[in-house]
Order: sequence, then structure tokens, then C-alpha cells
Amino acid sequence: MEEKKTTVLNQLKGGLIVSCQSEPPEPFARPSLILAMARAALMGGAVGIRANLPRNVRHLVKKLDVPIIALYKKKHENSDVFITPTIRELKALIKSGAPVIALDATQRERPGGERLEDLIHFGRMHSNCLLMADVSTVHEGVEAARLGFDLIGTTLAGYTDYTAHRFDPQEPDFNLLKELVGEVGDQTPVIAEGRIWQPEQAKQCLDLGAFAVVVGTAITRPWVLTARFVQALRV
Repeated sequence: MEEKKTTVLNQLKGGLIVSCQSEPPEPFARPSLILAMARAALMGGAVGIRANLPRNVRHLVKKLDVPIIALYKKKHENSDVFITPTIRELKALIKSGAPVIALDATQRERPGGERLEDLIHFGRMHSNCLLMADVSTVHEGVEAARLGFDLIGTTLAGYTDYTAHRFDPQEPDFNLLKELVGEVGDQTPVIAEGRIWQPEQAKQCLDLGAFAVVVGTAITRPWVLTARFVQALRV
């Protein structure tokens, strides 16, 4: 496990991870197109890929020789947690062969009364995958480090009801990143993710101590970028 962790972290350190995700009715919502998207990202110098759904992850793991950070978005009743929310989704990702699995590590209640600790225990007992905590606050990041997560991401900053007031559609939560790095960066790598639109913002994240940077929409969702241009032309 430690050898695998060292190898994966060395591959990701200081680099760009591209989030290649698409869901119906979006036009790229097929494993073959997700793979093409990922290959295009690697051509540009990406060091890893973040991907949703076991079928997509399996396809990427078979075809690519870079770390895949896997997640399983699944909505359940009576819970706002949707990134790998239960053991059932975690089990499916383990079977997909992904070297890294991302979990919602916020303080929100999980479906069926499952606890974050339950998922961590299952992951450790049934795989040698690295576990990444997707958090929205410094407190959640500190708790994730205490629980033994291998990586912590700012993925959910601004996307929980108690952090919505900090949401800025034009830039990542630099303050959260800086505070998290200060609190846990010496023991657990902190990955910047969320609303990174410009290369300069990605570089600023590294300057603030981020271990690596994840960019998704600004690279892999051309319809969103098109809409931004169209909106600007209509002003």
C-alpha cells in the first residue's frame, strides 16, 4: 500500500489533473468519448484524470497509464451527499480498478445512516485504493486528515448549504485552500479543485501550497465555455 501511495503521489505532485465527466443528456456521456477526452487532456500534459461512474472508470483504467481518481455520483433520498455516498457505490468503484477513490467527506448526513468511518473502513479492508476526501470547510479537512485520508480536495467548497455564502462563480476558494494547507498540508496532500477557470488561478493554487490542481469544466465542457462567449456577446 505505501509503495503504491508513493508512486501515485509522485505522479500527481505539482501537476494538472483533468476532470473528465459527462452525464446524459450531455453529448459526451459515453465511455469511448470520456476516454477520448482524457487522451486529449494527457496530450496537453495532464498527469491524472478524475472520472465519474464505474463503467467510465473501468474503460480509463484499462486504456491509460496514469492515476485515475474515481467517484460515483449517486443521488439518494433524504441526503445531500452524492459523491460516492454509500458503501454500495464505493464497492462498485473498487471493482472498477481505480487507484484512487474520492468520497464526500463533509459533515452532512449520509444515506441510510451510514457513516464516513464505515466507508473508510470498508475501503481499507477490501482494497488498496487511496482515498480522497472531498470537503467544503477547514474543519472537514482536518477531520479527514485525522481519519487517515490519503488526499484532501477542496471540491465541495461553496457547494454545501453552510458554505454557499462563500461561493464565487469566477474563482476557487483560495482562502480555504490556504487555511487547509496550513492546517494539514504537512501530513496530507491538499488538492485544489472547483471553479478554476484560468491557468493563472491554477498557478496561484500551487503557489498557495496545493499538492496538485484539478480542472474540469474549463477544459472538458465546451458547451459551458460556448455559453460564456455567447453571453458576453449579448451584453
